[in-house]
Amino acid sequence: MPGYRQLSRNRDFTVLWVGDTVSELGSALSMFVFPLIGYALSGSAVVAALVEAAYLGGLCAMLLPAGVLADRLDRRRIMLVASGTGCAAYTSLAVAGALGSLTLPHLVAVALVSGVAAGAFNPAQTSAIRSVVSTEDLPTALSQNQARQHVASLVGGPLGGALYAVTRWLPFAVDAITFAIACATVSRVRTDLSAPHRRREPLRTQLREGFAFMWARPFFRTLLAWAALANLVTNAIFFVVILRMVQDGVPAAQIGLVSTAAGVGGIIGAALAPSLIHRMPTGLLTVTIGWMCCLPLVPLIWYASPWAACASTFFLLLLNPVGNAGISSYRMALTPDHLQGRVASTSQFVSMSVMPLAPLLGGWLLEHHGGTTTMTALVAAAALLAVLLTASRSIRSVPRPSEWPETASGLEVVAVA
Repeated sequence: MPGYRQLSRNRDFTVLWVGDTVSELGSALSMFVFPLIGYALSGSAVVAALVEAAYLGGLCAMLLPAGVLADRLDRRRIMLVASGTGCAAYTSLAVAGALGSLTLPHLVAVALVSGVAAGAFNPAQTSAIRSVVSTEDLPTALSQNQARQHVASLVGGPLGGALYAVTRWLPFAVDAITFAIACATVSRVRTDLSAPHRRREPLRTQLREGFAFMWARPFFRTLLAWAALANLVTNAIFFVVILRMVQDGVPAAQIGLVSTAAGVGGIIGAALAPSLIHRMPTGLLTVTIGWMCCLPLVPLIWYASPWAACASTFFLLLLNPVGNAGISSYRMALTPDHLQGRVASTSQFVSMSVMPLAPLLGGWLLEHHGGTTTMTALVAAAALLAVLLTASRSIRSVPRPSEWPETASGLEVVAVA
Protein backbone atom coordinates (compact mmCIF):
# COMPACT_ATOMS: atom_id res chain seq x y z
CA MET A 1 0.00 0.00 0.00
CA PRO A 2 1.54 3.35 -1.06
CA GLY A 3 2.23 5.72 1.81
CA TYR A 4 2.95 9.32 2.68
CA ARG A 5 6.74 8.80 2.50
CA GLN A 6 6.57 7.66 -1.11
CA LEU A 7 4.34 10.58 -2.09
CA SER A 8 6.65 13.06 -0.32
CA ARG A 9 9.25 12.35 -3.02
CA ASN A 10 6.83 13.71 -5.64
CA ARG A 11 8.13 17.30 -5.92
CA ASP A 12 5.29 18.74 -7.98
CA PHE A 13 2.59 17.32 -5.71
CA THR A 14 4.41 18.72 -2.68
CA VAL A 15 4.67 22.16 -4.27
CA LEU A 16 0.96 22.16 -5.14
CA TRP A 17 0.02 20.92 -1.68
CA VAL A 18 2.04 23.55 0.19
CA GLY A 19 0.66 26.44 -1.87
CA ASP A 20 -2.91 25.21 -1.63
CA THR A 21 -2.56 24.68 2.14
CA VAL A 22 -1.45 28.27 2.68
CA SER A 23 -4.28 29.56 0.47
CA GLU A 24 -6.81 27.33 2.25
CA LEU A 25 -5.70 28.75 5.59
CA GLY A 26 -6.27 32.30 4.37
CA SER A 27 -9.72 31.42 3.06
CA ALA A 28 -10.58 29.80 6.41
CA LEU A 29 -9.71 33.08 8.15
CA SER A 30 -12.02 35.05 5.88
CA MET A 31 -14.88 32.55 5.97
CA PHE A 32 -14.72 32.61 9.76
CA VAL A 33 -15.02 36.39 9.99
CA PHE A 34 -17.53 36.90 7.14
CA PRO A 35 -20.62 36.16 9.30
CA LEU A 36 -19.13 37.95 12.30
CA ILE A 37 -18.58 41.18 10.36
CA GLY A 38 -21.90 40.79 8.55
CA TYR A 39 -23.72 40.47 11.87
CA ALA A 40 -21.76 43.38 13.38
CA LEU A 41 -22.67 45.65 10.45
CA SER A 42 -26.36 44.67 10.31
CA GLY A 43 -27.43 43.02 13.58
CA SER A 44 -29.37 40.44 11.53
CA ALA A 45 -28.74 36.70 11.27
CA VAL A 46 -30.28 36.63 7.79
CA VAL A 47 -28.06 39.46 6.53
CA ALA A 48 -25.02 37.77 8.06
CA ALA A 49 -26.02 34.63 6.19
CA LEU A 50 -26.20 36.61 2.94
CA VAL A 51 -22.43 37.18 2.97
CA GLU A 52 -21.64 33.47 3.21
CA ALA A 53 -24.37 32.69 0.67
CA ALA A 54 -22.72 35.11 -1.79
CA TYR A 55 -19.43 33.22 -1.54
CA LEU A 56 -21.09 29.84 -2.00
CA GLY A 57 -23.25 31.14 -4.82
CA GLY A 58 -20.25 32.46 -6.74
CA LEU A 59 -18.40 29.18 -6.22
CA CYS A 60 -21.30 27.03 -7.45
CA ALA A 61 -22.04 29.28 -10.44
CA MET A 62 -18.45 28.96 -11.66
CA LEU A 63 -17.87 25.23 -11.15
CA LEU A 64 -19.41 23.89 -14.37
CA PRO A 65 -17.78 26.32 -16.81
CA ALA A 66 -14.55 25.93 -14.83
CA GLY A 67 -14.65 22.18 -15.45
CA VAL A 68 -14.82 22.80 -19.20
CA LEU A 69 -11.94 25.29 -18.97
CA ALA A 70 -9.84 22.77 -17.01
CA ASP A 71 -10.31 20.25 -19.84
CA ARG A 72 -9.50 22.87 -22.51
CA LEU A 73 -6.80 25.20 -21.19
CA ASP A 74 -3.54 25.11 -19.26
CA ARG A 75 -4.52 24.27 -15.70
CA ARG A 76 -1.54 26.14 -14.25
CA ARG A 77 -2.72 29.36 -15.91
CA ILE A 78 -6.24 28.92 -14.54
CA MET A 79 -4.92 28.47 -11.00
CA LEU A 80 -2.68 31.52 -11.32
CA VAL A 81 -5.52 33.75 -12.53
CA ALA A 82 -7.87 32.51 -9.79
CA SER A 83 -5.29 33.04 -7.04
CA GLY A 84 -4.43 36.50 -8.35
CA THR A 85 -8.11 37.44 -8.37
CA GLY A 86 -8.50 36.31 -4.77
CA CYS A 87 -5.44 38.31 -3.75
CA ALA A 88 -6.82 41.49 -5.33
CA ALA A 89 -10.31 41.01 -3.86
CA TYR A 90 -9.14 40.52 -0.28
CA THR A 91 -6.62 43.35 -0.59
CA SER A 92 -9.51 45.69 -1.40
CA LEU A 93 -11.29 44.65 1.82
CA ALA A 94 -8.15 45.12 3.89
CA VAL A 95 -7.60 48.61 2.45
CA ALA A 96 -11.24 49.58 2.99
CA GLY A 97 -11.08 48.34 6.57
CA ALA A 98 -7.86 50.22 7.28
CA LEU A 99 -9.47 53.41 5.94
CA GLY A 100 -12.59 52.88 8.06
CA SER A 101 -14.86 52.55 5.02
CA LEU A 102 -15.77 48.86 5.15
CA THR A 103 -19.41 48.39 4.06
CA LEU A 104 -21.81 45.47 3.76
CA PRO A 105 -22.17 45.73 -0.08
CA HIS A 106 -18.38 45.65 -0.42
CA LEU A 107 -18.21 42.60 1.86
CA VAL A 108 -20.87 40.79 -0.19
CA ALA A 109 -19.17 41.71 -3.49
CA VAL A 110 -15.81 40.36 -2.37
CA ALA A 111 -17.44 37.20 -1.03
CA LEU A 112 -19.04 36.69 -4.46
CA VAL A 113 -15.81 37.35 -6.40
CA SER A 114 -13.72 35.13 -4.14
CA GLY A 115 -16.32 32.38 -4.51
CA VAL A 116 -16.04 32.63 -8.30
CA ALA A 117 -12.24 32.45 -8.02
CA ALA A 118 -12.49 29.33 -5.83
CA GLY A 119 -14.92 27.75 -8.30
CA ALA A 120 -12.43 28.33 -11.13
CA PHE A 121 -9.50 27.03 -9.09
CA ASN A 122 -10.91 23.76 -7.76
CA PRO A 123 -11.45 21.72 -11.00
CA ALA A 124 -8.07 22.87 -12.34
CA GLN A 125 -6.37 21.84 -9.11
CA THR A 126 -8.07 18.43 -9.08
CA SER A 127 -7.06 17.81 -12.70
CA ALA A 128 -3.50 18.90 -11.90
CA ILE A 129 -3.27 16.33 -9.10
CA ARG A 130 -4.31 13.61 -11.55
CA SER A 131 -1.49 14.78 -13.84
CA VAL A 132 1.26 14.66 -11.19
CA VAL A 133 0.14 11.60 -9.15
CA SER A 134 -0.09 7.95 -10.22
CA THR A 135 -3.33 5.98 -9.77
CA GLU A 136 -1.94 3.87 -6.92
CA ASP A 137 -0.99 7.04 -5.02
CA LEU A 138 -4.40 8.71 -5.42
CA PRO A 139 -5.88 7.64 -2.04
CA THR A 140 -2.82 8.97 -0.21
CA ALA A 141 -2.68 12.17 -2.27
CA LEU A 142 -6.36 12.93 -1.75
CA SER A 143 -6.03 12.08 1.95
CA GLN A 144 -3.33 14.72 2.17
CA ASN A 145 -5.67 17.13 0.41
CA GLN A 146 -8.26 16.41 3.06
CA ALA A 147 -5.61 17.00 5.75
CA ARG A 148 -4.85 20.36 4.11
CA GLN A 149 -8.45 21.46 4.49
CA HIS A 150 -8.59 20.41 8.12
CA VAL A 151 -5.27 22.03 8.98
CA ALA A 152 -6.89 25.22 7.73
CA SER A 153 -9.92 24.57 9.95
CA LEU A 154 -7.68 23.79 12.92
CA VAL A 155 -5.72 27.03 12.65
CA GLY A 156 -8.15 29.25 10.76
CA GLY A 157 -10.85 29.65 13.40
CA PRO A 158 -8.65 30.58 16.37
CA LEU A 159 -6.30 32.68 14.22
CA GLY A 160 -9.24 34.40 12.56
CA GLY A 161 -10.75 35.15 15.96
CA ALA A 162 -7.44 36.51 17.26
CA LEU A 163 -6.87 38.70 14.19
CA TYR A 164 -10.50 39.88 14.26
CA ALA A 165 -10.04 40.86 17.92
CA VAL A 166 -7.16 43.12 16.88
CA THR A 167 -9.09 44.77 14.06
CA ARG A 168 -11.83 43.67 11.66
CA TRP A 169 -9.82 43.96 8.44
CA LEU A 170 -6.65 42.13 9.53
CA PRO A 171 -7.86 38.61 8.53
CA PHE A 172 -8.47 39.89 4.99
CA ALA A 173 -4.92 41.30 4.76
CA VAL A 174 -3.50 37.92 5.79
CA ASP A 175 -5.74 36.16 3.25
CA ALA A 176 -4.44 38.41 0.46
CA ILE A 177 -0.87 37.40 1.37
CA THR A 178 -1.76 33.68 1.30
CA PHE A 179 -3.19 34.01 -2.22
CA ALA A 180 0.05 35.69 -3.33
CA ILE A 181 2.00 32.73 -1.91
CA ALA A 182 -0.30 30.34 -3.80
CA CYS A 183 0.53 32.13 -7.06
CA ALA A 184 4.25 31.73 -6.37
CA THR A 185 4.02 28.00 -5.64
CA VAL A 186 1.79 27.12 -8.62
CA SER A 187 4.25 28.83 -10.95
CA ARG A 188 6.99 26.42 -9.77
CA VAL A 189 5.26 23.19 -10.87
CA ARG A 190 7.36 21.51 -13.57
CA THR A 191 4.84 18.97 -14.92
CA ASP A 192 2.99 19.96 -18.07
CA LEU A 193 -0.49 20.84 -16.80
CA SER A 194 -2.02 21.65 -20.18
CA ALA A 195 -5.28 19.89 -21.05
CA PRO A 196 -5.20 16.84 -23.38
CA HIS A 197 -5.47 17.81 -27.04
CA ARG A 198 -8.91 16.82 -28.31
CA ARG A 199 -11.37 18.09 -30.86
CA ARG A 200 -13.17 21.14 -29.49
CA GLU A 201 -16.90 20.50 -29.18
CA PRO A 202 -19.70 22.95 -28.34
CA LEU A 203 -19.84 24.08 -24.71
CA ARG A 204 -23.24 22.46 -24.16
CA THR A 205 -21.92 19.11 -25.40
CA GLN A 206 -18.88 19.29 -23.15
CA LEU A 207 -20.99 20.13 -20.10
CA ARG A 208 -23.35 17.27 -20.88
CA GLU A 209 -20.48 14.77 -21.08
CA GLY A 210 -19.53 15.42 -17.46
CA PHE A 211 -23.10 14.94 -16.23
CA ALA A 212 -23.62 11.89 -18.45
CA PHE A 213 -20.50 10.18 -17.16
CA MET A 214 -21.71 10.54 -13.56
CA TRP A 215 -25.36 9.75 -14.28
CA ALA A 216 -24.53 6.50 -16.11
CA ARG A 217 -23.02 5.02 -12.94
CA PRO A 218 -25.52 4.22 -10.14
CA PHE A 219 -22.98 4.76 -7.35
CA PHE A 220 -22.25 8.31 -8.44
CA ARG A 221 -25.87 9.02 -9.36
CA THR A 222 -27.03 8.18 -5.84
CA LEU A 223 -24.17 10.12 -4.27
CA LEU A 224 -25.00 13.24 -6.26
CA ALA A 225 -28.45 13.46 -4.66
CA TRP A 226 -27.25 12.51 -1.18
CA ALA A 227 -24.27 14.87 -1.16
CA ALA A 228 -26.35 17.89 -2.22
CA LEU A 229 -28.95 17.37 0.51
CA ALA A 230 -26.38 16.41 3.16
CA ASN A 231 -24.37 19.57 2.44
CA LEU A 232 -27.52 21.66 2.76
CA VAL A 233 -28.45 20.16 6.12
CA THR A 234 -25.02 19.97 7.76
CA ASN A 235 -23.97 23.46 6.68
CA ALA A 236 -27.27 24.88 7.93
CA ILE A 237 -26.58 23.17 11.25
CA PHE A 238 -23.09 24.66 11.50
CA PHE A 239 -24.38 28.12 10.69
CA VAL A 240 -27.09 27.82 13.35
CA VAL A 241 -24.54 26.65 15.92
CA ILE A 242 -22.25 29.63 15.21
CA LEU A 243 -25.09 32.19 15.20
CA ARG A 244 -26.54 30.84 18.47
CA MET A 245 -23.16 31.42 20.11
CA VAL A 246 -22.87 34.89 18.55
CA GLN A 247 -26.34 35.78 19.87
CA ASP A 248 -25.38 34.47 23.30
CA GLY A 249 -22.36 36.76 23.36
CA VAL A 250 -19.72 34.02 23.24
CA PRO A 251 -16.28 35.59 22.52
CA ALA A 252 -14.95 35.14 18.96
CA ALA A 253 -11.90 33.27 20.25
CA GLN A 254 -14.13 30.63 21.90
CA ILE A 255 -16.26 30.31 18.77
CA GLY A 256 -13.02 29.69 16.89
CA LEU A 257 -12.42 26.61 19.04
CA VAL A 258 -15.23 24.88 17.14
CA SER A 259 -13.15 25.15 13.97
CA THR A 260 -10.16 23.90 15.95
CA ALA A 261 -12.05 20.79 17.06
CA ALA A 262 -13.19 20.16 13.50
CA GLY A 263 -9.62 20.57 12.30
CA VAL A 264 -8.21 18.13 14.88
CA GLY A 265 -10.82 15.52 13.97
CA GLY A 266 -10.19 16.04 10.27
CA ILE A 267 -6.40 15.78 10.57
CA ILE A 268 -6.65 12.54 12.53
CA GLY A 269 -9.11 11.21 9.97
CA ALA A 270 -6.86 12.22 7.09
CA ALA A 271 -3.93 10.40 8.72
CA LEU A 272 -6.04 7.24 9.00
CA ALA A 273 -7.53 7.60 5.53
CA PRO A 274 -5.07 5.71 3.27
CA SER A 275 -5.11 2.62 5.49
CA LEU A 276 -8.90 2.60 5.95
CA ILE A 277 -9.57 3.27 2.25
CA HIS A 278 -7.46 0.29 1.18
CA ARG A 279 -8.90 -2.05 3.82
CA MET A 280 -12.62 -1.20 3.77
CA PRO A 281 -15.02 -1.72 0.87
CA THR A 282 -15.70 1.73 -0.55
CA GLY A 283 -19.46 1.14 -0.34
CA LEU A 284 -19.36 0.31 3.38
CA LEU A 285 -17.14 3.33 3.96
CA THR A 286 -19.65 5.57 2.18
CA VAL A 287 -22.59 4.30 4.27
CA THR A 288 -20.56 4.85 7.45
CA ILE A 289 -19.90 8.45 6.43
CA GLY A 290 -23.65 8.95 5.94
CA TRP A 291 -24.36 8.04 9.55
CA MET A 292 -21.37 10.05 10.82
CA CYS A 293 -23.02 13.11 9.26
CA CYS A 294 -25.95 12.61 11.64
CA LEU A 295 -25.20 10.87 14.94
CA PRO A 296 -22.54 13.28 16.33
CA LEU A 297 -24.96 16.20 15.85
CA VAL A 298 -27.73 14.86 18.12
CA PRO A 299 -26.35 16.51 21.34
CA LEU A 300 -26.54 19.92 19.68
CA ILE A 301 -30.34 19.77 19.93
CA TRP A 302 -30.05 20.40 23.69
CA TYR A 303 -26.59 21.95 24.16
CA ALA A 304 -25.45 25.09 22.33
CA SER A 305 -22.25 25.69 24.33
CA PRO A 306 -18.85 25.93 22.60
CA TRP A 307 -17.74 22.69 24.27
CA ALA A 308 -20.73 20.70 23.02
CA ALA A 309 -20.19 22.14 19.54
CA CYS A 310 -16.49 21.22 19.71
CA ALA A 311 -17.25 17.60 20.64
CA SER A 312 -19.88 17.20 17.92
CA THR A 313 -17.75 18.70 15.15
CA PHE A 314 -14.73 16.61 16.19
CA PHE A 315 -16.60 13.34 15.71
CA LEU A 316 -18.44 14.60 12.63
CA LEU A 317 -15.13 15.36 10.90
CA LEU A 318 -13.23 12.31 12.17
CA LEU A 319 -14.18 10.01 9.27
CA ASN A 320 -15.21 12.68 6.79
CA PRO A 321 -11.71 12.89 5.18
CA VAL A 322 -11.67 9.10 4.79
CA GLY A 323 -14.97 9.12 2.92
CA ASN A 324 -14.10 12.13 0.78
CA ALA A 325 -10.69 10.75 -0.20
CA GLY A 326 -12.04 7.24 -0.86
CA ILE A 327 -14.95 8.39 -3.01
CA SER A 328 -12.82 10.94 -4.89
CA SER A 329 -10.10 8.35 -5.54
CA TYR A 330 -12.68 5.92 -6.92
CA ARG A 331 -14.13 8.64 -9.15
CA MET A 332 -10.74 9.77 -10.44
CA ALA A 333 -9.60 6.18 -11.07
CA LEU A 334 -12.65 5.59 -13.29
CA THR A 335 -12.55 8.91 -15.13
CA PRO A 336 -10.61 9.32 -18.43
CA ASP A 337 -8.05 12.14 -18.37
CA HIS A 338 -9.95 14.27 -20.89
CA LEU A 339 -12.99 14.28 -18.55
CA GLN A 340 -11.21 14.89 -15.23
CA GLY A 341 -12.05 18.60 -15.01
CA ARG A 342 -15.69 18.24 -16.02
CA VAL A 343 -16.41 15.21 -13.85
CA ALA A 344 -14.77 16.89 -10.83
CA SER A 345 -16.70 20.12 -11.42
CA THR A 346 -19.96 18.24 -11.98
CA SER A 347 -19.53 16.39 -8.70
CA GLN A 348 -18.71 19.59 -6.82
CA PHE A 349 -21.43 21.61 -8.52
CA VAL A 350 -24.24 19.19 -7.74
CA SER A 351 -23.07 18.53 -4.18
CA MET A 352 -22.68 22.25 -3.49
CA SER A 353 -25.52 23.63 -5.62
CA VAL A 354 -27.87 24.07 -2.66
CA MET A 355 -25.18 25.18 -0.19
CA PRO A 356 -25.87 28.91 -0.74
CA LEU A 357 -29.31 28.18 0.73
CA ALA A 358 -27.82 26.56 3.86
CA PRO A 359 -27.00 29.74 5.84
CA LEU A 360 -30.25 31.34 4.68
CA LEU A 361 -32.24 28.27 5.76
CA GLY A 362 -30.44 28.11 9.09
CA GLY A 363 -30.79 31.85 9.72
CA TRP A 364 -34.50 31.88 8.84
CA LEU A 365 -35.31 28.84 11.01
CA LEU A 366 -33.32 30.28 13.91
CA GLU A 367 -35.10 33.64 13.80
CA HIS A 368 -38.61 32.17 13.45
CA HIS A 369 -38.50 28.90 15.43
CA GLY A 370 -35.66 29.14 17.94
CA GLY A 371 -32.56 27.04 18.41
CA THR A 372 -34.00 23.79 19.81
CA THR A 373 -36.73 23.35 17.19
CA THR A 374 -34.35 24.29 14.37
CA MET A 375 -31.70 21.79 15.46
CA THR A 376 -34.26 19.01 15.95
CA ALA A 377 -35.61 19.43 12.42
CA LEU A 378 -32.17 19.59 10.81
CA VAL A 379 -30.76 16.57 12.69
CA ALA A 380 -33.87 14.53 11.79
CA ALA A 381 -33.32 15.43 8.13
CA ALA A 382 -29.70 14.24 8.38
CA ALA A 383 -30.91 10.90 9.78
CA LEU A 384 -33.34 10.41 6.89
CA LEU A 385 -30.53 11.02 4.42
CA ALA A 386 -28.37 8.39 6.14
CA VAL A 387 -31.23 5.88 5.81
CA LEU A 388 -31.50 6.70 2.09
CA LEU A 389 -27.79 6.03 1.58
CA THR A 390 -27.90 2.77 3.54
CA ALA A 391 -30.83 1.48 1.47
CA SER A 392 -28.98 1.89 -1.84
CA ARG A 393 -27.51 -1.37 -3.18
CA SER A 394 -25.42 0.58 -5.70
CA ILE A 395 -23.65 2.21 -2.76
CA ARG A 396 -23.23 -0.87 -0.59
CA SER A 397 -21.83 -3.09 -3.38
CA VAL A 398 -18.71 -1.05 -4.31
CA PRO A 399 -15.57 -3.03 -3.33
CA ARG A 400 -12.22 -1.99 -1.88
CA PRO A 401 -9.54 -0.33 -4.06
CA SER A 402 -7.72 -3.56 -4.89
CA GLU A 403 -10.84 -4.59 -6.83
CA TRP A 404 -11.46 -1.24 -8.51
CA PRO A 405 -9.77 -2.04 -11.86
CA GLU A 406 -12.17 -4.93 -12.46
CA THR A 407 -15.13 -2.77 -11.46
CA ALA A 408 -13.93 0.11 -13.59
CA SER A 409 -13.57 -2.05 -16.69
CA GLY A 410 -17.11 -3.24 -16.24
CA LEU A 411 -18.43 0.27 -15.93
CA GLU A 412 -16.62 1.61 -18.95
CA VAL A 413 -19.02 -0.19 -21.28
CA VAL A 414 -21.91 1.95 -20.05
CA ALA A 415 -22.84 4.65 -22.56
CA VAL A 416 -22.15 8.20 -21.47
CA ALA A 417 -23.76 10.06 -24.34
